[in-house]
Amino acid sequence: MTLTCPWYECDTRCIAAHQQPASLIELCLSRGIDSHRLLRGTGLFLEDVPQAETQISPTQFLILIDNARRLLAADDSSFLFGQRLLPGHHGAASQALGLANNLQQALELLGEMRALLSPLMSPRLLLDEQHAYLYWLDSCGLGLQRGFMLEASMTAVVAMSRRLSGEHLPWQFHFRQALPRHIEQYWVHLGEDLLFNRPYDLLRLPREYLTNPWPQTIQSTAQVAYQQARQQLQALGARSSLLDTLQRWLLRHVRVAPNLEHAAEALAMSPATFKRKLHKHGTSYQEQHDQIRLLVALYLYQLKGYSNEEVANHLRFHDATNFRRSFKRWTGHPPSAVLALLRS
Repeated sequence: MTLTCPWYECDTRCIAAHQQPASLIELCLSRGIDSHRLLRGTGLFLEDVPQAETQISPTQFLILIDNARRLLAADDSSFLFGQRLLPGHHGAASQALGLANNLQQALELLGEMRALLSPLMSPRLLLDEQHAYLYWLDSCGLGLQRGFMLEASMTAVVAMSRRLSGEHLPWQFHFRQALPRHIEQYWVHLGEDLLFNRPYDLLRLPREYLTNPWPQTIQSTAQVAYQQARQQLQALGARSSLLDTLQRWLLRHVRVAPNLEHAAEALAMSPATFKRKLHKHGTSYQEQHDQIRLLVALYLYQLKGYSNEEVANHLRFHDATNFRRSFKRWTGHPPSAVLALLRS
C-alpha cells in the first residue's frame, strides 16, 4: 500500500522492517525465541527483514510486539527494546539525531522526524520558564501494546540523552497508570524519580539541560545529515499518522470546539468515512477531542496558572460546572484534586 495522502494509517506499509522491527526481532532471537512463532500473523519472513525494500504497517508491527511480549514473558523487554531505538538505524534521520548540538535540538528533531523515528507514538515538547515537558500520544491505535511502547519510548529518550550528552540527566517521569508490579525495572532503566497515577504520561527535565552543548557535534556534517533526513522524510510521503494529524488539527482549533463534521471536512473526507477510519484505529472523535482538551487544560493550569473559569472559557464550555464535570470524566478526578497533585 503506497502513500496517497499526507498521513499514514494503521494499515499503511510505511515502517522499514530492517529498522525498529528488526531491533525487536534481534532482541527476541538473542533470548532463544523461535522466529516462526515470533513472526506468526505478521506477514513477515525472517529472510525478508534485512531487505531495504521490506516495509510493514503499524498493525503488523503491533502484532510483532504482541508476539514478542508473550514469548519473552519478561518485565524488562520494553526497556531493553527502548535502549535500541534512538538514535537508531534510520539512515540520515538517525545520523542527524546523533549529531544534534544539544538536547533541545534532538527533541525537536525527534518531533519533526516522528514518522521515521517514532512511528507508533508521537512526542510533544512543551516549555515553561523552568522545565521542559515531553508528552506522548498514541499515533496508530496501540491498544494493549500502549504500555509497552510508552516504556520503550521513554527509555529511548533517556538512553539517547545519556549516550549523546555523556551524563545522567535528572529526568522526572509521570505515568497515568498505577504503581506497576515490576517497579524495579523502572528504577534500573529510568531512575527513581517516578510519579504514578498522574493525569498524563510525560518526561520532565529542568530547562537548563536543554541547551548544554553536546561534545560530538560537527556542524557541517550535522547540516548535511539534516538536509538528507528531510529528503528521507519527503520520500516517505507522510510526516505523521492520521491520528497525529487529527490531534495537531484539534490543538490548533481547540478554542472553537470543532465537531466531527468540521474535522472530517478539514481532512477532506465524509463524516461516515472519517468515523470508519477512527474505528479502524480503535478510537473515536470524542475520545481524541477529549484527549486534546485535557492536554490543553493541564497546560493552562500548570504552566499558565488559569482558574477553572478561565480554562472553561478557553475551551468554550458553557460554564465552569460543565467543564468540571467533563474534566472528572476525562481523569476520574475533579480539577481541584488534579491541581493539588500537580503542585505536590
